[in-house]
Amino acid sequence: MNHIYNFIELTRLKKPVGFMLLFWPCLWGLTVGYDFSNDIKIFCKYAVLFFLGAVLMRSAGCIINDIADKDFDAKVERTKNRPIASKKISINLGVIYSLTLCLLAFIILMQFNSFTIILALVSMPLAFTYPFMKRFTYWPQLFLGITFNYGLILGWTVTNSEISFIPIIFYIGAIFWTLGYDTIYGYQDIKDDEIIGVKSTSIKFKQNPKIFISLCYLIFAISLLFLGYSMEFSTVYFFMNIIIVMHLFTYQIFFLNIRLAENCLNKFKSNNFLGLLIFINLLIGKIFL
Repeated sequence: MNHIYNFIELTRLKKPVGFMLLFWPCLWGLTVGYDFSNDIKIFCKYAVLFFLGAVLMRSAGCIINDIADKDFDAKVERTKNRPIASKKISINLGVIYSLTLCLLAFIILMQFNSFTIILALVSMPLAFTYPFMKRFTYWPQLFLGITFNYGLILGWTVTNSEISFIPIIFYIGAIFWTLGYDTIYGYQDIKDDEIIGVKSTSIKFKQNPKIFISLCYLIFAISLLFLGYSMEFSTVYFFMNIIIVMHLFTYQIFFLNIRLAENCLNKFKSNNFLGLLIFINLLIGKIFL
């Protein structure tokens, strides 16, 4: 039972927000690209596969991140008790866990078409190099956005043989969404991060955080409007977008207090609900197209 508990802690399975934030872009891309005049069971099948893939890859990514950051994590109050940093799990065992999870994810990936498989494999270097970015650049959140939202493109390609400008613009917008919410997340550890010397957008924009995050969310909101216009969604879609924009700019930014870790964490977690809201809105847009 102790091994199971440590594995759950290592893979953050008790914190589903992480894998849900990886899953939502997959589901968005699938929803935008799917022809709902076809059997809905096919859509549900792909959605389940993407969900399982998101859980497995996020879990593997957490292990790789903890191995790379074991020395940093040991010096940060919030992360010092993570299994690898606290030596409850060895690095070798962590590597075995990670490879096993990646193998299971690859088995799921093989259920998709060859185009999607190739695109997914191309993205693997991004997933495995992200944990090291905080050592070299103040923009690790940008690399996270590129990696975390790549599933949006994959969601589109499982039912489309080519990539159009629509998912690309949506993907770029989603990158800025992640850039915004992960900057908020980073303010939990900013004091420790500055002491140990790691970099982040939270540190880079600590003097004007709300301006930077507002710019990121503005780009994301524009991509949602562009998507609705390009796909000729009904006015219901655009009305729902008002709620999404209000959540981003009112709850997440106006009420943000970067000096309170709990406040930052709550704002970060609220993006899971936002992901669901956007998914529902995309369904409305497609159904009433």
